[in-house]
Parts: sequence; C-alpha cells; structure tokens
Amino acid sequence: MRSNHLEVRPLASAVGAEIGGVDLSADLPDGLIADLKGALARHGVIVFRDQILSEDQHIAAARRFGDININRFFATADGHPEIALVVKEPEQTVNIGGGWHTDHSYDAEPALGSMLFAREVPPIGGDTMFASMYAAYDALSDGLKETLSGMRAVHSSRHVFGTVREGLKGRIGNAELATQDAVHPVTIVHPESGLKALYVNPGFTVRFDGWTVEESAPLLGYLYRHAARPEFTCRLQWRNGSLAFWDNRSTWHYALNDYQGERRLMHRITIEGGPLH
Repeated sequence: MRSNHLEVRPLASAVGAEIGGVDLSADLPDGLIADLKGALARHGVIVFRDQILSEDQHIAAARRFGDININRFFATADGHPEIALVVKEPEQTVNIGGGWHTDHSYDAEPALGSMLFAREVPPIGGDTMFASMYAAYDALSDGLKETLSGMRAVHSSRHVFGTVREGLKGRIGNAELATQDAVHPVTIVHPESGLKALYVNPGFTVRFDGWTVEESAPLLGYLYRHAARPEFTCRLQWRNGSLAFWDNRSTWHYALNDYQGERRLMHRITIEGGPLH
C-alpha cells in the first residue's frame, strides 16, 4: 500500500513495515522525512532494503531524524564515534542484544530509536525479532490498564553494562560509566502517534517505583510474557544493505544468536529522544 509518497509493505499485523523506493544516501526532501517519521510512529520499525551507504552517509541520514547519541558502552567504527559496532566474529559465541529489551530506557530522556545497517550478515540466521508495545498495551484488560496507569518503573544500566560479560569484552566496555538510573511511566502516550504503549522491558527495567524487586517480579514477569506473545511480533530477515529503523518508545527487539561460526557486522546509530509521559 502507499502512505502519501511512500510504498509501505507491512511485515506483520502488529509491527514492522518495509519501505520501498527510498535511497537513504540521497538528500531526501523534508516532506519525505515527515512521511518516514509518520510511518515509524505507526509501525514501530521500518526497513529499507538494498541500501549502499558509507559511514558518512549513514550519519547524515540519521541526522535528518534528530541528534545522534554517542554510545557510552559499545566499540565504535574507526573515525566515526557516532556509529556503534554490533559485531560477532566466527569464534565468538555470545551476541549483543540477545534478549528482549528496549535501548536506552535507563536514560532520563530515552532514545527515540536506532538505525541499524547490515554490512555483513551470515547466510542463514542472525534475524532480529521486534514486538509492538502498542499491541501489548491494547490487549491488556481494562482493569490492568487502570492499575498500571498511575505506576512508574525504575530502569537502570548498572546490571547490564556495569559488569561486562566475559564473552563481550572488547565489544562492550566502560563499565565504570554504567551509572544511569531513570524512572518512567509504565504506560506512555507516544509523542508522535498519540497511541498508548507499555513501557517496561526485561533488559533494563529493575522494579516498580516504590516497590521492592521481589514485590515487582510477579507483575513484571506477567507483563514480559504478555508483551512477547507471537501475535505482537515480527521477524526481520537481514540481507547485506538492509537498514532497520526502530522506535524505542513503542517496540522491543531481540537479536537471535543462531549463526555460530559465522560473522555478523552491523553499524548502529542511535537518535536522541525526549521525556516520556
């Protein structure tokens, strides 16, 4: 289907769409950028295929959507601190992002989203799963929506980046910088779409504000199982030259680690966001 000037092909009913006919290396007009922002807000993740981008072109494309977040913890591309390396070598067994999470929820103003560009992918495997937090919220009972409406949750970087796993050393570092703690509403209104979304995630949410970790665990566990239901998800099969742009306010993602003995090299640029309400 077409949305204004865009060719939009949904990847699944709840989340994700491929965008046709857009060359991200070009100087895109403001109207097209606005359409892309609208598609991102609606679909949660938008995918561009067969892109040919230098590092500088990737950075320039990202800047059309906002300021770039310089990542504290990831290794970066040579000469391009804006680009975080998401890489797994054939001899490595642990991947980056191998669990459901939302990037940067530990920041006081969480990131808008990330643009992940596939430079080298394995012949089979290495897909990324996405889950819609719009769909997850909508499927909650009215009673649970009411309960969650006044609640806030604590998110932290400390337990993830504060101690770097043995298998990730050299790719993830700066453990001493993992001091971020933030409190956000458990349900938010997306600033562009106006839709309500669930905003907790297994990667970085620690507990509900005012609750202990132990008290929080049963309800958080239920929400995590609920939000990962298959009907809320899509699965992105990467090809070299694919770029996925996901919205951290309305999605989770999960990098699958099913390509042992193969190399996977991705370049990620994260775009700054703002406060959540």
